[in-house]
Amino acid sequence: MKRYPYGLCVAALSLPFATSATAANLEITHWWTSGGEAAAASEVARLFEERNTGHTWVDGALAGGSGIARPIIISRILGGDPMAATQLNHGRQAEELVEAGLMLDLTELAEAEGWRDIVQPVSLLDACTVEGRVYCVPLNIHSWQWLWLSHQAFEDAGLEVPTNWNEFVAAAPALREAGKIPLAMGMQPWQANGTFSVMASAIGGLDAWTRVYVDKDADTARGPEFAAVFEAADTARQMSAGTNVQDWNQATNMVITGTAGGQVMGDWAQGEFAMAGLVAGEDYTCLPGLGVNEIISTGGDAIYFPVNRDPAVQEGQFALASHLISPEVQVAFNLRKGSLPVRGDIDMAAANDCMQRGLEILARGDTLPDLAMIITPDTQAQIEDLMVEFWNDSSMTPEAAQERFADIIASAD
Repeated sequence: MKRYPYGLCVAALSLPFATSATAANLEITHWWTSGGEAAAASEVARLFEERNTGHTWVDGALAGGSGIARPIIISRILGGDPMAATQLNHGRQAEELVEAGLMLDLTELAEAEGWRDIVQPVSLLDACTVEGRVYCVPLNIHSWQWLWLSHQAFEDAGLEVPTNWNEFVAAAPALREAGKIPLAMGMQPWQANGTFSVMASAIGGLDAWTRVYVDKDADTARGPEFAAVFEAADTARQMSAGTNVQDWNQATNMVITGTAGGQVMGDWAQGEFAMAGLVAGEDYTCLPGLGVNEIISTGGDAIYFPVNRDPAVQEGQFALASHLISPEVQVAFNLRKGSLPVRGDIDMAAANDCMQRGLEILARGDTLPDLAMIITPDTQAQIEDLMVEFWNDSSMTPEAAQERFADIIASAD
C-alpha cells in the first residue's frame, strides 16, 4: 500500500488540550439530515467549537441519504476536491480509498489515546484498520434489528400492543379495519434490503444468517430457513401496501402520528421519536430482533479524513478525530441520534428504555456484524435491486425471489 508522510508530531497528539496556531475551516460531509440526525450533528459541532481548537466546523450535509451522498463523497475525494472529514459506514466502503493512499493514517493518535482499550466491541476499530493501520474514528453503533410500534395506532384499533412479530402480523387485519397501515415502509432500496436482513436474523436464525451472509453459502440461501424468511417478507410487503412515502423518516412519522402500526427500522428512528416528544414505553414500544430473537448488529457511522497537504487542515483533522471519540461527544451525539456509544467507559444513565435494552444486548454479546462489514457494495446493490423488485411486484413469488437471492449469494465476494 502506498503511504503518505503525514508528519504527525507529539504536538498533534496533544491537540485536545491546545489551541491551534493556524486556524482551518474543516468541511465535514455527512447525510444526517432528518430532524433527529441534524440535531445530533449540531451537538457535535457545538461541542467542537467549545473545545477551542481554533478550527471551525463547516457543515457539509448532503440530502438524500447514503445512496445519494456516498457517491458524491467518493467522487470528490477521487477528483482531488476532498473534504476535511466525511461520514461513511463501518465496513468495506472506504477500503479502496485507503489502499489508494487517499485517507489519513490515524494510528499514532489512536495508540496515544488508547482507542483499542475503549472501543467496544473492538471489531468496530478493526473495521477502521487496514494492514494494522487505523484510518477512521468509530463514532457510534447502529443496529437495524428493531420493530417500532405506535401505541396510538393499536389503541385506536382496540388492540393490545404486540410483544413480537407474530402478534404484530395477527393484528394487521384489525389495523387495516381501523384505517391504519399495518407496516410503514419507505421506497428507498436500502429500506427493503434492511428489513429483509432483520427478518433473516430474527426468523431465519443467527446460524442460517451467518452461513448466508458471512460464509456466502448458497445452499443455505436456498434452504428451509430462508424459505421461511421469504414467506415473512411476503407477509410484510402485504402489510406495507399503501404506505406511499419515500424516505425512512417519513415512514417513521407515520408511526409517530399513529397512522401506521409499526416500522422495521434501525435505532436511528429514536432520534425522530425524541424530536416529536414521544417517550419510549409510553408512546411507542421497541422490539429488538422483532421480539423473536433479541440480537443487534454492530454497524454505524465512522468518520474518515481524506489526505490534505495543508498543515493547518491536517492539524484540524487530528483535533476533530480526538473530539469525536471523546466521552462528552459520545454521550451527547448518541443520546440525540438514538445510537449506542462506541466507548464502554462512559455513563449512559440518561439513555431511554429502548437504548438501555440495546446496551444490555450489547453487554451480553448478542451481536452480529453489520452487512457493510461482510459483503461488498456491489453485492449489496444486487440484493437491494432484488428486494425493491420483490417489494413492488406482487407477482414475484417468494420462491422465485429466494432462488435469485441464492444466485447472488453464490457469486458474492
